[in-house]
Amino acid sequence: MIHVDKLRKDYLQKRKTITAVDSISFEVQKGEFFSLLGPNGAGKTTTISILSTILSPTSGHVFINGIDVQKDPHGVRQHIGVIFQDPSLDDRLSAQENMDFHGRLYGMKPSDRLQRSEILLKMVDLWDRRNSLIRTFSGGMKRRLEIARGLMHRPLLLILDEPTIGLDPKSRRDIWQYIHQARKEWAMTILLTTHYLEEADGADRVAIMNKGKIVAMDTPGILKSSLGPGLVTLEVLPENIDRVKTELDQLYGISRFTFETDSILKFQMPSTISSPSILLQSLPPVIAGFTIGTPTLDDVFISLTGDGDKINEE
Repeated sequence: MIHVDKLRKDYLQKRKTITAVDSISFEVQKGEFFSLLGPNGAGKTTTISILSTILSPTSGHVFINGIDVQKDPHGVRQHIGVIFQDPSLDDRLSAQENMDFHGRLYGMKPSDRLQRSEILLKMVDLWDRRNSLIRTFSGGMKRRLEIARGLMHRPLLLILDEPTIGLDPKSRRDIWQYIHQARKEWAMTILLTTHYLEEADGADRVAIMNKGKIVAMDTPGILKSSLGPGLVTLEVLPENIDRVKTELDQLYGISRFTFETDSILKFQMPSTISSPSILLQSLPPVIAGFTIGTPTLDDVFISLTGDGDKINEE
């Protein structure tokens, strides 16, 4: 469904060339749920903008369902639906009018527009509010309507740019229920960027971008297993943190942490240690808390991109 080959995007800023996307390549199969993650400035929003024909690349090639996005952007738009991070509804229109207008833009017949809008508005529990103006809707209702509108023309590829940002847990859960229901009905492909890593954890594959490059790409399970059998979290009084770090480095060569504050150290369990108790006994008696857990996608993200802002837009 998506074929990206050596995609590059440069910007000229104050007479200096800034590379937002640095020769990345990847493919997404039809029906796949693919998540693209990255910290602030990683290049994921630029990549999404190129895939959705909003931006033109500096070099490289992008094909959506076999169509070149540069040579036939109109053809690409017929196959994609986009849920933007920022609201894009017309609040002077009703829910039904927003749906109908979207269908008109895609050349849908009047009878098809009526049928599809009824099906989708019922799916997202907005049928009873179909004649209400958007300005009377809550944030969650607006997001549900944007999902319904994006599905109006039955896209083969649905691009979701932070689809649940700012929503409460129940609204987020409902949004994903609607998305997965639609995906199941016609084997739709999903491309997701998100702040919430538990959403990306449900993807078939995840690509993590950093500084314009893809630094890792695989299934969530394989990415998490790459950190080893367990992650150790030590809670230490601030005045003892340097002492513990020195001991970890001298005893086990541990000098890099997946997470660190003035009182918390998080790191991969060394393969040379047969049990957590041996690790704990070898350290100074200044440990206030000790846990060992299964690595999460959050741990993978931080280990590959650093411990600054986790997932913010560039």
